[in-house]
Amino acid sequence: MDEVKVIGYCVKCKDKREMKDAEKVSMPAKGGGTRPAMKGVCTACGTGMFKILPKSEA
Repeated sequence: MDEVKVIGYCVKCKDKREMKDAEKVSMPAKGGGTRPAMKGVCTACGTGMFKILPKSEA
């Protein structure tokens, strides 16, 4: 199975970078619901990264 490359914004590097070990998670949203997101680690500095996905990808 091919691993999908996920690009997110690293606030420490201040640049868009590829996420390592990306996994799909549910984040709390306004109104008590949940929001789909990708959670991973920056390949350059190791900082945790999140990318919020559209609700249609829930």
